[in-house]
Amino acid sequence: MKKRLAILPGDGIGPEIMTEALKTLSAIEKRFGHTFTREEAPFGAAAYFSHGDPFPEATKGICDHADAIVKGPVGLAVEDMKKIPQDKRPEIGAILPLRKRYNTFANYRPVKLPASLAELSPLKPSVIGNGIDILMIRELVGGIYFGKKTEGTETGMKYAFDECMYTDEQVRAIAKVAYDEARRMKVKLTNVHKSNVLATSRFWNEVVEEVGKKYTDVPYASVLVDNAAYQLMKNPGQFNGVMLFENMMGDILTDQAGGVLGSLGLMPSACVGPEKCYVEPAHGSAPDIAGKNMANPYSMIGSIALMLEKAFGLTEESDVIWKALFAVLNAGYRTAELKDTSTPKDKLITTTQFGDMVVKDIAVK
Repeated sequence: MKKRLAILPGDGIGPEIMTEALKTLSAIEKRFGHTFTREEAPFGAAAYFSHGDPFPEATKGICDHADAIVKGPVGLAVEDMKKIPQDKRPEIGAILPLRKRYNTFANYRPVKLPASLAELSPLKPSVIGNGIDILMIRELVGGIYFGKKTEGTETGMKYAFDECMYTDEQVRAIAKVAYDEARRMKVKLTNVHKSNVLATSRFWNEVVEEVGKKYTDVPYASVLVDNAAYQLMKNPGQFNGVMLFENMMGDILTDQAGGVLGSLGLMPSACVGPEKCYVEPAHGSAPDIAGKNMANPYSMIGSIALMLEKAFGLTEESDVIWKALFAVLNAGYRTAELKDTSTPKDKLITTTQFGDMVVKDIAVK
């Protein structure tokens, strides 16, 4: 296979974890005979300071011509972010426009923690049980994040509101993605909402359940978002399968799932549209540890695995990366944020060492 990739290293630890991800991709190319042409482009806070825009026109052109986009985390330290106008900050000026430009409406975030790695979680091993294997699917281009935003004083006092709206087409599209994944995996689909309060959630449920009539083979459950948050901490394994979220609820609960795993460094993601996808780690840019070779590259490398599967249908290649990632962790190796008092000194590894170990495992056929 020959494909073209846009590489957006991002800010903070982005460039260093991107190096390990691309090193992993090179190992896949060598083992399976693929060719992935890469073109790097500025994106994020650093792009604003160098180009006056967090999503420069030249970067848009590179992304337009790519078959898929590999994006690192964006954002700088608080004091540096204050130097950027609100509409040019990475979230508003780069990430949301990226999603809108390519209609990457389906966000996939796998939450994986086998029982053998229960020690990584802050939850008791008895709570982790036989392990966690949840595919969280979040609608990514609708809802309150993309609704009209207003601030004013016309009423005699300051006020602000954010519009939350979903169309039938948007809900139907993400529901189909979730049901298809649940059918493929032969697992339950759990639909998360706030229908006891929100009209958008009641509408959401109606459409999701209508779509479900064509998936009678898929077990279905419905849960309020606040209860889902509680149950994720009390018994996360009950959600093993697929969980479906609207945009903001998914933003919050997928990060909570990272807490269940013990680190957002264990949360890769893929954002998929009808014609193009981009992949990224779910965590931030961690500017406080940038350049120290101590960041966990798992989520960036795992995002490459998701790209191979979701963008290009290369499931065997994707599985090889997942196997390599868990081989490193199961051997007891830990990056700084995963270590505890029981971690031996010789098991504490750097960003580069983690990537090297993944590449070594991939090379073994």
